[in-house]
Amino acid sequence: MLVKTFGSAVYGVEAITITVEVNVSGGKFTSIVGLADNAVKESLERMESAIKANGYHFPRTKVVVNLAPADIRKSGTAFDLPIAMATLGASEQLENAKKLTDYVIMGELSLDGFVRPIKGALPIAIQARKEGFKGLILPKENAREAAMVNNLRVYGVSHIKDVIDFFIDENSIQPMIVNTREEFAHAQSDFEIDFSDVKGQENIKRALEIAAAGGHNAILIGPPGAGKTMLAKRLPTILPPLTLQEALETTKIHSVAGKLPENATLISKRPFRSPHHTISDVALVGGGGLPQPGEISLAHNGVLFLDELPEFKRTVLEVMRQPMEERRVTISRAKVALDFPSSFMLIASMNPCPCGYYNHPDKECSCPAGAVQKYLNKISGPLLDRIDLHVEVTPVAFSELSSTQDFEKSENIRERVIRAREIQADRYKNNAGVYCNAQMSSKMLKEICVISQVGSNLLKIAMEKLNLSARAYDRILKVSRTIADLSGSEEIKPEHLAEAIQYRSLDREGWAG
Repeated sequence: MLVKTFGSAVYGVEAITITVEVNVSGGKFTSIVGLADNAVKESLERMESAIKANGYHFPRTKVVVNLAPADIRKSGTAFDLPIAMATLGASEQLENAKKLTDYVIMGELSLDGFVRPIKGALPIAIQARKEGFKGLILPKENAREAAMVNNLRVYGVSHIKDVIDFFIDENSIQPMIVNTREEFAHAQSDFEIDFSDVKGQENIKRALEIAAAGGHNAILIGPPGAGKTMLAKRLPTILPPLTLQEALETTKIHSVAGKLPENATLISKRPFRSPHHTISDVALVGGGGLPQPGEISLAHNGVLFLDELPEFKRTVLEVMRQPMEERRVTISRAKVALDFPSSFMLIASMNPCPCGYYNHPDKECSCPAGAVQKYLNKISGPLLDRIDLHVEVTPVAFSELSSTQDFEKSENIRERVIRAREIQADRYKNNAGVYCNAQMSSKMLKEICVISQVGSNLLKIAMEKLNLSARAYDRILKVSRTIADLSGSEEIKPEHLAEAIQYRSLDREGWAG
C-alpha cells in the first residue's frame, strides 16, 4: 500500500515542502531514496525501535521510502516522524491514513518514541500556510515558535503516540495559540542594561546616539578599561524597536541556525552578536557543506560587535566588505547558491597600540617606533572606509566614577533616535532599499547633503589643517546629515559639520605618529 504525507526541508532561510512517500509491498529490504544523507537514512533504525516500543509492528516486507523532489538534498533527523507515520499508514496500522496529506509533520524520534525538537520551525510554518495545509504537527518545544504564523493550526507533540491518537481523534490535541503582537510589544523595551549605568563618557554616548540615528558603523579607540565594550553592549537599548516584519526576518535566521531558546516566540530585541577574535571566515559569513548562516546574518537588523578589531585575522575582516555593502551574503556551492540577509551595524573597538596606552593622558606608551602604525595597518583601508565614525575613548576621571548624579537613560536617547529615523524614512520613501543616512549612494549624497558656502569653507580648512584623507569627505557629509536630523534641522549647518569632522580620528595623517 502506498501512503503519502508531507515534511519540509530548510534551505537558507526558506523552506521547501517535501513529499514523503512510503510503499509497503511484497519482497524484502527497506530503502530510502531521494538524495537523503546519512542522518536521514539512519532514521530507519530509530523509527523501527519507536514503532515497536509503542505496540505496533514494523513491516517485514519490502518498504520503499521516497523523499520528493528527488533531486534536492535532504539532511538532518527531522524526517523521522513523517516517515514513521507514513509507514504506519502504508502497513494499515493507522486509522484515517488519508488525513496524513492534510498536514506537514516534522520531528526527530528517540528509540522509545519521544519527539525531539528541530531547527527551522518558523520558515516551515510559513511555507505550510502558503501552500494551504490544514495544520502543522511538530515537537512541543517548537510549537510556540511555529504558532507565530497566523491562519495555520500548529499542534505540539511530545511522543509518537500523541500523533497516532491525533489521527484517530483530532480533538485529542489542542492547537497552540500565541498572541504574537501582545508578547512582541511587551518585550520590546525590557532591557537589563541601560546607558545610565555608564558614568561619564558623554561624548562617546553622543557618538553612539549619532551612529544609532543614522545606521552608521563606528569604531571605538581607547586604552584598556576605558569602557568601550560596556558602551557598545548598550547600543541596542537606543536603537529603534524592531518592526514586526524585521522581527520575523531575524527570528527566521535564528530558527534555521538553531539559536532560538526552547518555547521561544518572536525575537523582540535587536540582536547583539559579539564573536571572539579567533573566529574563522566561514563562521563569520556563513557556509558549511549545507550552508548555515554566520555571525553577520545572526546580527541582521542588529549590531555586530568586533572587540579588539586588529586581533581578528585579516582574511576574516576582508570577507565582510561585500556583505556590508550589499547587506546580504551569497553562499555558493556546486549545486546550490543561498542568500542570507546581513543588514547590520558594525561596531568595533580597539586599543590604539599593542600596549594600549598610546595617547593616554597619564601613562606612557611602551611600544617601539612604528609599532602604532603597524598595529593600525592590520585593518585594511577598504574596511576602514566603510566605518563612518572613529571615536577616541579616554579613561573616566575619578570624580565622574564616584559621582552619584543620575545619567541620561537609554529610553530618552532612544526617543531622539526614533524621531531622526522617522525623518529619514520619509526622506527615502521613494528609494528602494535605503532606510537611513548610512545607506546613501554617492549620487544621493550630492542631492541630499547640500552645504552652504560657510560650511564648504569649514570643510576645506578641516581637510587641509587636519590632513584628512579623501575618504573622509563623504563620511563627514553623511554623519553631518544625521546630526542635522537629530537636531530637527532641514539643512546642514556649520556646527553640524564641525561635530562630524571630529569623528574622523583615524583619517588624520600623523595620528599614529
